[in-house]
Amino acid sequence: MTEDQREDEIDLAAITEGAGHLAPEAGLMGRLVDRVAYIFAAGIVIAAAILLTEVFLRYILNRPTIWAHETTIFLCGLAFTFGGLYCTSRNSHIRVVLIYDWLPEGTRRVFNVIISIVSAIASAFFAYAAWHMVTRAVWAPSGEIRLETTGSAWSPPTPALIKVFIFIVMLLLVLQFLILAVNYARRAKG
Repeated sequence: MTEDQREDEIDLAAITEGAGHLAPEAGLMGRLVDRVAYIFAAGIVIAAAILLTEVFLRYILNRPTIWAHETTIFLCGLAFTFGGLYCTSRNSHIRVVLIYDWLPEGTRRVFNVIISIVSAIASAFFAYAAWHMVTRAVWAPSGEIRLETTGSAWSPPTPALIKVFIFIVMLLLVLQFLILAVNYARRAKG
């Protein structure tokens, strides 16, 4: 095997590792995330159908809607936000493998535990920041519930809803990374 073939093999491994299957270390939560992902995938299809309908209504019938664009932005935002949790449960998130690929298998397992713990801590910081967004988007300064809206003609409360969803996903990411760390540690011992 030439040096170029070895580099191509490493790059292919970095691209395809975890792709197409659920990481066994993700546990029950990973399996649940994998199942729920179909809902968000359907949201992308629904968003595309809404945009196609909007194009027809706007350019063929000259009857544009006030809700199509904000609805598709909301549906796609939900799907993209959930995508981070989905990729984590499948162990297919983006990573820099410059050093990781050259490590022996046992050392990789230790790195997996460390990386999962650091990622859980980072996700916890993001959840904390998201909580501050939620408090401003959901509650008025007087303490009553007042959902932030888009301010458009339709003005749905989608900004508040997406911020609440980001907060929930960040908490779930913390949990998923901790599950991964524990399961990587168990596998390293066994």
